[in-house]
Amino acid sequence: MDHIEQTIKLARSTNCQDDKNFFQALQEVLISIKPLIAQHPEYLDHNILQRIIYPNREIRFKIEWLNDNNQTQVNNGYRIQFNNALGPYKGGVRFHPSVNPDILKFLAFEQIFKNAITGLHIGGAKGGSDFDPKGKSDKEIMKFCQAFMTSFYNSVGSDVDILGGDIGVGEREVGYLFGQYKILTNTYGSIITSKPLSLGGSQGRSSATGFGLIYFTQKLLEDQNETLKGKICTISGSGNVAIHAIEKLYEMGAVPVTCSDSRGAIHDSNGIDLELLKKIKLERRASLEYYAIERKNATYIKRENYDEGSNYVWEVPCFAAFPCATQNELGKKCAQTLIDNDVKIIAEGANMPTMPDAIDLFVKHNIIFAPAKAANAGGVAVSVLEMSQNNSLNYFSAEEVDKKLQNIMSNIYIHIKKTCDEYDLGMDLISGANILGFKRVADAMIAQGV
Repeated sequence: MDHIEQTIKLARSTNCQDDKNFFQALQEVLISIKPLIAQHPEYLDHNILQRIIYPNREIRFKIEWLNDNNQTQVNNGYRIQFNNALGPYKGGVRFHPSVNPDILKFLAFEQIFKNAITGLHIGGAKGGSDFDPKGKSDKEIMKFCQAFMTSFYNSVGSDVDILGGDIGVGEREVGYLFGQYKILTNTYGSIITSKPLSLGGSQGRSSATGFGLIYFTQKLLEDQNETLKGKICTISGSGNVAIHAIEKLYEMGAVPVTCSDSRGAIHDSNGIDLELLKKIKLERRASLEYYAIERKNATYIKRENYDEGSNYVWEVPCFAAFPCATQNELGKKCAQTLIDNDVKIIAEGANMPTMPDAIDLFVKHNIIFAPAKAANAGGVAVSVLEMSQNNSLNYFSAEEVDKKLQNIMSNIYIHIKKTCDEYDLGMDLISGANILGFKRVADAMIAQGV
């Protein structure tokens, strides 16, 4: 048994056996870095493998708040501060009923390496609560956010741990969280990003992940003497990442034809009506079924009518597929359908949306695969720009932010490709990204001692 297999076995024996998402992420990273470990025995000498698989801190706290009927409600709150070798912890806060320690641990682990490959000096963390914002009044959301921060504020700081937005946490929630921190500490510190512009937020932050995804893909395709122009693209999801990915695809001359939500999926062969999509999902916060009502030529398929293991989004023939919804949404059956329909590239907009057996199938058929920790790093990159602006009392225009984002995503691809060439990986961008991120973190850990 080699050192990698020993580490995976150790992690399984000392962590909760329900941590399936975390083990999936951990195994994918560790197996892919075998070429790096073979060339760097100092990582074994310093026991980096074992040290890097455990979070520095796992924080769990109770959140008590009053609803509009003055009834006391209780939710669970979490923060996984996984690794801060490269800088202060940085990662989003998620409010969703599905939030649990396993999901947050996997997200925080991935965040370590995503943050590392940007070349920016930040560590990896993730947090959130099982609170469901859907159906809650604005006052209830404000009260919950205030209670969340009150229970947790002494564990964050501009040089300690910087929060950010995520699923269920947009500018409104970030504003409430920031406001409560300011009241509790009497400071205006940069402890959270994705803020409204009026509170020091950055131009282009809300669009950064979706735009960055397409910038990365375009840079990758340029290296293959290809382009997105005129190409049919399929996208899952209809949240912030998916909407802005669709917007940027149109700017690149592509034709995005699908989107989805928790209830079903849309196929619009003429191209997704972006303004209608924004109106339904961002203004009304309604189901996509209303899209098909207003856009008669579009097809809407309810999720309950999907075949087992299928997703209507991935049945539409396309040149490029962008899973932007949630983890493990694209399985083996969907992967085979995409391959049968001659897909050329998969670029992940969500965190770990593609299941391992589906990735294996894409690799086997030489489909270019851009992993999330590289392709969707645009959000955290612009978050760091926001931190930089706050700390320097400076301000970047939307054009400046977008230019910096393009440069960051381009550099991420260039450094990953260089790593692939160095370790003779071909176009295995998964291993290239993992090796690049792991090496930067491991070197920093060694430099700091024990």
